[in-house]
Amino acid sequence: MIPRRYRTPTGFLIVASVAVPLGFAAWQALLNNFAVERAAFTGVEIGILQSLREVPGFLAFTAVFVLLALREQTFAILSLALFGIGTALTGFFPFEYGLYCTAVLMSVGFHYFETVKQSLSLQWLSLEEAPRILGRLIAVGSMTSLICFGVLWVALEVFAVDYVWIYLVAGGGAVLLALSLSSFPRFESKTPQRKSLVLRQRYWLYYGLTFMAGARRQIFVVFAGFLMVEKFGYSAANIAALFLVNHAFNWLFAERIGALIGRIGERAALTFEYVGLTAIFVAYAFVENAYLAAGLYVADHLFFALAIAIKTYFQKIADPADIASTAGVSFTINHIAAVAIPAALGMVWIVSHGAVFLIGAALAVGSLVLSQNIPARPREGNEVVLGRV
Repeated sequence: MIPRRYRTPTGFLIVASVAVPLGFAAWQALLNNFAVERAAFTGVEIGILQSLREVPGFLAFTAVFVLLALREQTFAILSLALFGIGTALTGFFPFEYGLYCTAVLMSVGFHYFETVKQSLSLQWLSLEEAPRILGRLIAVGSMTSLICFGVLWVALEVFAVDYVWIYLVAGGGAVLLALSLSSFPRFESKTPQRKSLVLRQRYWLYYGLTFMAGARRQIFVVFAGFLMVEKFGYSAANIAALFLVNHAFNWLFAERIGALIGRIGERAALTFEYVGLTAIFVAYAFVENAYLAAGLYVADHLFFALAIAIKTYFQKIADPADIASTAGVSFTINHIAAVAIPAALGMVWIVSHGAVFLIGAALAVGSLVLSQNIPARPREGNEVVLGRV
């Protein structure tokens, strides 16, 4: 039970930011090894699984219809519980179609939850505090992941715990935290939200940045980790150690990065991110050294917190009543490419690992070009430099 003094909107978001990494840390860190060792997956099957996993993200726009029947807070709690159940069941189905089904179940809860969490964050946080608090939420999630990956490494290396028990404990923990969120009071948004789909022409740059981010991120999430296992022979414990380092950096720097975005603005932050990601993807295409590949993997995560700038840019230009609906729409846009890319590039992967990462570099360059159209002071009526609607 959460103490009463912590049952605030920010407290709700912090507990939520603990729950998802608790389950997802185990699912993500073990997936490639579990799929290869227990289900004999190749690049083709892992690509199909990741594409199927992203289908619920593509359908995230349907969240607005669920909100006709459920409050956003209630919907968030139920989605989190479903995510935990899907994660807990993963280890019990070590075969191709079993993994596909549990991945989709977990993903339905995950994507609906993340959609509603983004909406609630932008509704509950002011323009001034949003960059810093969003950074803090990433730091909290990373601290949770840091602890989880440390425990995971010990469980695998020292005690040789079977995958099935790790998935069960991690998913069960997420379910328990979902239950704890039900003790929070109901928090009202300052602005009533539209309960219909909203697509506005003046949000076109936000939609474009979101689409490119989804396409580019999928290449890294799916294939960078798979490269470590397939090409360099990393064990599940090695992958857990990499995640440990990644989340240590986010824990230390994410809130500071969020505050920095508030000072330098979204355009400067995203420019720095996309230049760095372009270089990382190009390096990935030609890497032959396992330690250098690990360094690139960690470097990518140093840029992760800068993606907060896309959310704060939208918060500044949006009609406050559009936030809930647009959160679902943006997740759908983010996943349009994500549904197709893993399966399609799984075929490319068989022919050339490097070509997959060069495509990622091209997408990062496209994002860089789009980011230059963000005004120095974005607001409603001043959404873009060129192409104003």
